[in-house]
Amino acid sequence: MPDRDLCFTPATQLQRLYRAGKASPLEVVQAVLARVDAVNPQVNAIVTLARESALKEAKAATAALKKRGRALGPLHGVPVTIKDLTQTKGVRTTWGSKIFEHHVPTQDSLIVERLRSAGAIMIGKTNTPEFGAGANTFNAVFGPTRNPWNLALTCGGSSGGAAVALATGMGPIAQGSDTGGSLRTPAAFCGVVGFRTTPGLVPYYPKLLGWDSIGVTGPMARTVGDTALMLSVVAGPDDRAPLSYDVDTSAFTRAVRSPSIKGWRVAWTPDLNGLIPVDAEVARVAETATRVFRSLGAKVESACCDFSEVNDIVLGTRGLSMVANYADKLSQWKEQMQKGLVWNIEQGLKLSPEEIGRAEALRTALWQRVRAFMETRDLLILPTVAVPPFPVEVPYPTQINGKPLDNYTQWFFLTYGITVTGLPAISVPCGFTASGLPVGLQIVGRRRQEAMVLRAAAAFEAAAPWADRIPPVVKHERGITPTGSPRLHAAGAIAGS
Repeated sequence: MPDRDLCFTPATQLQRLYRAGKASPLEVVQAVLARVDAVNPQVNAIVTLARESALKEAKAATAALKKRGRALGPLHGVPVTIKDLTQTKGVRTTWGSKIFEHHVPTQDSLIVERLRSAGAIMIGKTNTPEFGAGANTFNAVFGPTRNPWNLALTCGGSSGGAAVALATGMGPIAQGSDTGGSLRTPAAFCGVVGFRTTPGLVPYYPKLLGWDSIGVTGPMARTVGDTALMLSVVAGPDDRAPLSYDVDTSAFTRAVRSPSIKGWRVAWTPDLNGLIPVDAEVARVAETATRVFRSLGAKVESACCDFSEVNDIVLGTRGLSMVANYADKLSQWKEQMQKGLVWNIEQGLKLSPEEIGRAEALRTALWQRVRAFMETRDLLILPTVAVPPFPVEVPYPTQINGKPLDNYTQWFFLTYGITVTGLPAISVPCGFTASGLPVGLQIVGRRRQEAMVLRAAAAFEAAAPWADRIPPVVKHERGITPTGSPRLHAAGAIAGS
């Protein structure tokens, strides 16, 4: 099988190819590493490459296939990338910050433990904004990550490197994380899948604020089937993560096998009831998805409850988290930290106890309103992001449709508004702008109904397939490298320094 085909083969198919002897983990990892060498200098998705360990593990995984009776994990020999906010034992983890530029963890994060135990092979670490703050992937350590559909534009964030790696064939699955939309926004901008699940479904450890229900970690992939497979591996309880809970993980892969949403009740909104302005072309492309849902037998209506208090909720909850996690860095590192991050920490330091309490009360009121709304609906669908990808040099949009935004988080309130409800939400590609940029559709389910969300996403994917769309940067692998693209860092050299 040609290397390009191997790089774009779903993880679910790789398992069948391995067992049939038509491909091997070593061949796949070699193909992916060749893709990294060819494409990564242009996009800067992978910032620390684990070449030697990946090849060693791939050889061992290939040999294991020849041993009869040996149990193989569900991700045996499957390449995966890990976000640079997530700890990887012996491989540099910087959080995109000069503060931790040379940090090498001594343990894996829990999600990495589970991926390794399932047989996945880590290719490298993917780029992120500093501490994941903001939805444009750039930092002072590695520079910006570029959109593979147009190298002049942002890939979104904060799991931007992960989304770009997927879109360009640097592995079929990727680990990311999501606070205000960090799995979903880059998935939308890059034409892949990002799934923010119910807080606690995927245990998050280590985590300074173990009871935090805003930030989650989880799966990204090029297909819904691979997303479900990865989720089935990383979900489930662990006492180190106090929000984690028991779940039937086999339900996720079952949900995507023969998906049907006939008779389902679906609400559509372009803007969460006017929460923020939405670019007209983005809204138009996303709204075409309603026709697909109707063709699948769903009953679609235009409806949404009130989300108007999201800004106050975000300022209170996000500000408090920023203070807890990063305020101790300001005295020494303020001048080297990203401006949006510094603003957010300082905004959090100014919060009064009354403002914090009010934010939590407003969040509870929003939850009760959304809960009542979803009692008579199976899904809520809306655009993932309010704008198409913008120039990579622009930190964030300051206005949409001529209407100014107050801070660096508001442009991704279509995802953040769903975040603060705690509901599961997946972003799937639903079309392209006139200039050929991907647009994402956000599919939101009821509380802890991840299987239903996956089922709907798989049905939509089958009715409106997108996986064969290849970004221009892949079609022209020998294109010009943008000036200033950072050098790829080898994991072995970093770990040994």
